[in-house]
Amino acid sequence: MPKIDLDAIPETNASGYPAPYRDVIERRWYRRLGPPGGLDDFGVSHVRLEPGAWSSQRHWHAEEDEFVVILSGEAMLVDDHGRTPLKAGDCAAFPKGDGNAHTLINESASDCVFIAIGRPALSDCHYPDIDLHMFAGLGFRRKDGSAI
Repeated sequence: MPKIDLDAIPETNASGYPAPYRDVIERRWYRRLGPPGGLDDFGVSHVRLEPGAWSSQRHWHAEEDEFVVILSGEAMLVDDHGRTPLKAGDCAAFPKGDGNAHTLINESASDCVFIAIGRPALSDCHYPDIDLHMFAGLGFRRKDGSAI
C-alpha cells in the first residue's frame, strides 16, 4: 500500500464560497489526498483547523455521504441536534439526504486535525443558516436561484 507523503502536498485554504460566507473558513487548511493516492471514486481530505476556524458553513448534502475522523486536537460538532465535542479518535457520519446540517468549529487554543471522506459534490448542498445554496451543475447561488 503506497504511503502518501503529506509534506509533498501543499496545504490550501481555497474556497468556492462567495463573500461574505468564506470568512469563517479562512483559517481552515486542507490537502486533497485522493488524487495523489490515485483515488477517484471518493474524496479524502486532510484538514487542519486553526483556533476559531470552521470546517465549512453549516450544511447538508442531498446525495453525498460524509465521514470525519478526528486525528488530533478537538472540535465542536454543531448540527441540528446541538453541540457535540469531538476529540482525537472520535468519528462522525453524515448520511446523504438526512437534512442534518453540520459543521466542525475549533473552539480550542490549538489546531484540530481530521480526515474528511466523501465524494465530489455532485448534488445540491443546503445551507439553512444563510442565503446560500449550491445547485448541482450551477455552483453557489442564493436560495431563490439568483446569482450572488
